Amino acid sequence: MVDAMVGLPRAIREDRDYLNALLYGIHSPPIVVRDRVIHGSQVADRRITKEAVPGWVRAWDVRTGEHSWDFHTVPNSADEFGADTWLNESWRYSGNGNVWSFLAGDNELGHVYLPTGTVTNDYYGADRPGDNLFSESIIAVEVETGERVWHFQAVHHGLWDYDFPTSPNLVDITVDGRDIKALVQVSKQGFVYTFDRVTGDPVWPIEERPVPTETNMPNEYVSPTQPFPTKPAPFEYQGVTIDDLVDFTPEIRQMAIEVVKPFRLGPLFTPTSRPVEGGWQGTLMRPPDGGAATWAGAAVDPETGVLYVPSRNNAVVITLYEPDPALGATVAYTHGAPEADRLAGRGLGPSRSGALMPRGLPLLKPPYSRMTAIDMNTGEHEWMVPLGDGDRYRNHPMLRDLNLPPLGGDGAGGPVLTKTLVVSALSAGGSDGGPRLVARSKETGEELGSIDLPTGAIGTPMTYMVNGKQHIALAIGGRPPEMISFTLPN
Repeated sequence: MVDAMVGLPRAIREDRDYLNALLYGIHSPPIVVRDRVIHGSQVADRRITKEAVPGWVRAWDVRTGEHSWDFHTVPNSADEFGADTWLNESWRYSGNGNVWSFLAGDNELGHVYLPTGTVTNDYYGADRPGDNLFSESIIAVEVETGERVWHFQAVHHGLWDYDFPTSPNLVDITVDGRDIKALVQVSKQGFVYTFDRVTGDPVWPIEERPVPTETNMPNEYVSPTQPFPTKPAPFEYQGVTIDDLVDFTPEIRQMAIEVVKPFRLGPLFTPTSRPVEGGWQGTLMRPPDGGAATWAGAAVDPETGVLYVPSRNNAVVITLYEPDPALGATVAYTHGAPEADRLAGRGLGPSRSGALMPRGLPLLKPPYSRMTAIDMNTGEHEWMVPLGDGDRYRNHPMLRDLNLPPLGGDGAGGPVLTKTLVVSALSAGGSDGGPRLVARSKETGEELGSIDLPTGAIGTPMTYMVNGKQHIALAIGGRPPEMISFTLPN
């Protein structure tokens, strides 16, 4: 047993702070690497303050329970590595930057890999000018000492909540005749970042490219460049133009054009914006802050080096408002609804809303969810298939007679691999229209069969062997939730 309150990090980095402790917890299971137990944290990120608990990663001795080290994902002093990326010493009060998803570890190397989140505030960064290491980064840490081995920052000065939603995949690959112990990280942006996990060198070049910097957010700092992997190609659409709008019929396309007129459109990393009279009513962001890749992550075949990643295609508008200093606000803008609405029981409000089409029609061209197979030895896409027929769209009165191809859009869980199959749960498409467990060919993505599920899956399936037979198990929701298992044929 360990005392997780020992040295609990807080915004001003001094004594224990039991109030801030209410905003701090452990969101995902820890990982054991050699003789250390390492965990990330969950830190509340719907904030009206620029001050927040930093999401340091913590390690404990597996035998004694003694605290071993903290890795400062937000610097703790001016002489720490990365402190110079926080202008105006904004590291002193900024927080978050936590690993809320899963860690990965290499026992042989003695490394643990940290995929970090966004720092305070997710969408407004005027109080933290600079690139803000180690926000939205992958960090290799020496497991015995907590020392940084290498790092890569995927988003400079994040304004989109493009934190890493899932753990890296560790796999050995061969690229141009060279054997590489690789780290493969999928992202909300639809990128696959690939590194030599020993040295941190990119397997394929990652380029700093110019991105839009114009914003109407007061005093905001916007990074002029962001990193773009050159390989593999993105596995999901990025950015929004008029050409991306749905075009099933001329009437529907014109609806979509009218819907997006109030919003700012642009490529990936177009800055967020606030609604102003006679101007933008926000930035239409694709992928959304929920991600192209999500918590479901990806699966990689250790024998072939092929990565299988489910993803979603939609867009969102982030709504920012000015919180009330009388209620303790110390930040000029944040996301969500004003506290008065929340306290009056009117909900959290439209912190995230789409440019909504009338009557439930889709805004963008399909597919709305997909599975992509990528050969990590070459960086090339092998195949892509929509995840489900997308019946909630296909059955729409304006679409049902159009003989549309599979559209995707059925909510997708994470994949698990067998020797020949990639198996994942979908939220629709069963015999009664409900959720199902689907098996696909690893070679082609073709759906080979499916089984109805009683209720929706709430996690990635797992596989195990008993008496020479292979089973697929997964958790499903309901009252009460259940664990169910299926036996594969010989």
